[in-house]
Amino acid sequence: MRHAFYLLYLRQLNWVHWQETLAENRSIIIMDLEYSKFSDASKKGSWKTALLFAYQSLGVVYGDLSTSPLYVYKSTFAEDIQHSESNEEIFGVLSFVFWTLTLVPLFKYVFVVLRADDNGEGGTFALYSLICRHANVSLLPNRQVADEAVSTYKLEHPPEKRSSSRVKVYLEKHKVLHTALLILVLLGTCMVIGDGVLTPAISDAVIPITCFILVCLFALQHYGTHRVGFLFAPVVLTWLLCISALGLYNMIHWNPHVYKALSPYYMFKFLKKTKKGGWMSLGGILLCITGSEAMFADLGHFSYAAIQTAFTFLVYPALILAYMGQAAYLSQHHHTSYHISFYVSVPESARWPVLVIAILASVVGSQAIISGTFSIINQSQSLGCFPRVKVIHTSDKIHGQIYISEINWVLMILCITVTIGFRDTKHMGNASGLAVMTVMLVTTCLMSLVIILCWNKPPAVALSFLLFFGSIELLYFSASLTKFTEGAWLPILLALFLMTIMFVWHYATIKKYEFDLHNKVSLEWLLALGPSLGVARVPGIGLVFTDLTSGIPANFSRFVTNLPAYHRILVFVCVKSVPVPFVPPAERYLVGRVGPAAHRSYRCIVRYGYRDVHQDIDSFETELVARLADFIRYDWHRSQHTSPYAEDDASHSNESSSERRLAVIGTVTFSGTPGYGIEESVEPASVSIGFSTVESVTDVIEMQAVGAGAVERRVRFAIDDDDSESDGQTKMYVQLEEELRDLMTAQEAGTAFILGHTHVETKQGSSILKRLAINFGYNFLRRNCRGPDVALKVPPISLLEVGMVYVV
Repeated sequence: MRHAFYLLYLRQLNWVHWQETLAENRSIIIMDLEYSKFSDASKKGSWKTALLFAYQSLGVVYGDLSTSPLYVYKSTFAEDIQHSESNEEIFGVLSFVFWTLTLVPLFKYVFVVLRADDNGEGGTFALYSLICRHANVSLLPNRQVADEAVSTYKLEHPPEKRSSSRVKVYLEKHKVLHTALLILVLLGTCMVIGDGVLTPAISDAVIPITCFILVCLFALQHYGTHRVGFLFAPVVLTWLLCISALGLYNMIHWNPHVYKALSPYYMFKFLKKTKKGGWMSLGGILLCITGSEAMFADLGHFSYAAIQTAFTFLVYPALILAYMGQAAYLSQHHHTSYHISFYVSVPESARWPVLVIAILASVVGSQAIISGTFSIINQSQSLGCFPRVKVIHTSDKIHGQIYISEINWVLMILCITVTIGFRDTKHMGNASGLAVMTVMLVTTCLMSLVIILCWNKPPAVALSFLLFFGSIELLYFSASLTKFTEGAWLPILLALFLMTIMFVWHYATIKKYEFDLHNKVSLEWLLALGPSLGVARVPGIGLVFTDLTSGIPANFSRFVTNLPAYHRILVFVCVKSVPVPFVPPAERYLVGRVGPAAHRSYRCIVRYGYRDVHQDIDSFETELVARLADFIRYDWHRSQHTSPYAEDDASHSNESSSERRLAVIGTVTFSGTPGYGIEESVEPASVSIGFSTVESVTDVIEMQAVGAGAVERRVRFAIDDDDSESDGQTKMYVQLEEELRDLMTAQEAGTAFILGHTHVETKQGSSILKRLAINFGYNFLRRNCRGPDVALKVPPISLLEVGMVYVV
């Protein structure tokens, strides 16, 4: 009887059709946004899939690294040392190249750093995310205990050693270290962006041809990496086979005994003879490892096994053969000392085909760093460290492939400027070398913290890692700094400029959040609004965007003060970032009530990871309404079916408890009708509710008030066909029907997006530096970047902006 009554009113509202449509939309959204590697986790374990990923990684990861033989010897022998008939210099350089490639990309990255992935993601932000989850050092302002319930927020829990806990306590205690850690991360990301400016400009083609190639390359970016990069893997594979064959030919034909130069003895012999000149020439040798960071940064697109296989069994041997072949040729040709380049060792009959393949391979390497720059900007923006830009998701199947038009054209202008201004690859190589070594040093420092805090290894292990690899990288870094006036100043200038922008934006964002936190209004004020005060409720849904996860934001009180009316359905929306690479769509929405059910006010916290791409506003609005409907059904049935665990019915209308309770609303599918049951679990669980009348079933995780006593519960319900029906249950269905009807009617009436239009200024008596940063720097960036309405893709007809002045 109860089941039939419920179906009757659902059909009257055409609710089943609406819910099926929303379920279909949700499945599309999940397909579009979820990482393919999670859906195909079992496939990744097979060797066939690993080999396929290894092949695909050639075009994305190894383009820059594989083209380094084009300019390493040329940059090394440019000025500081000369190629002599004793061959001590060329053999010493070969020994340095071999051991540098072996120790840094192979040992450090392939065997150690790649294991420090964040749910399969790599890069500087992945290490920072891991550290923030294991120690309270994050500067993100609106953190919640509920964020730790996200499935990708996984923590390793080996026995914590006392020494590692002391390091953790020390880091958490000193707030200045939190800022220093963020600056270190920003430094690494800015240097990667600087490398994105330099790498596309490094080419052996003449300047007009290089500029033409750059214009074509950047003009194609809006098609997406999956379209412009389908030929990249064959190009890099062809290039690697080409340099391997050339290396073998040169070794066999010119000097079969060149392998003896791989001994470390030749490094010491080289430094002993060349002294200061040899140390300064290390700035050219380090170019052999440019692009190594891409192995870790692009880990999320492939897998550890794929990248390890490709580098160990193909890229590494090919590079070693290429450098040995060049050294073998040069050891027998001393008259070329004033014109050392890659092409002098290429047989004349093969020179033009090799040149064409080299240019194509250089373009591939440029594409990898450009795509990486887009990802870094998106990650920085998600952490509140970069002005808002419009991010376009270019692939429906591959998560993380994005395009940012503003960044694309700025990069193109900078690349062309660098190409014309520097005019030769030597200066650009010097600049790129400094950027690369800075990124590697940052990775080494962050990796040392991961070893202690995340892997719970003794500090001695982390210190050994830091000293061993840090000393190698500091040696090369010091040599790069000597090239400051010869091009190395450029990445430093770019990094300082970008870091200033990032830090100013982040600082102002934190200050704005603190202002909102201190000026929020009480729930009693909201509940007191009504006709007696001249405030009316109008049809429709009002989405009030705020950074607050609790309380009523000041911009809404200002809105009601100036326009005494607000919508029948009121939703306070907080779009926030969580220190994970991505949040599964089923766990994205954290929904709760604001006030009693009759007030029709809700809070919705929408959580994104630092690599997530935000949804279009149409799909976001549809998804939000669907999750509100799911929450309404859950909340009413919770009040009837969870009496052993929930508060009594009076608490349902209690203001404080209604403001506290939030639930994660997601979508799962059960093969059959779920029965009533309680899942006992020691681990934090969730509350699940399902209806046999609807195909989609809702997965709900209820979070109590944030704090040490935060709890989660899992309970499943199903409505059974029972002839007995109480008056209280009938009343509950009527109230549920009324609230769902109000939501549906409000959606048909239209949705308004209420956003703050802010102006930030400093308090009187603030320092000159703060006034420059806020009054001039931040406000200039805010006026000249995308507004929140553009970033959220809000249609102008649905936009309501509330002017706010923040005094910080």
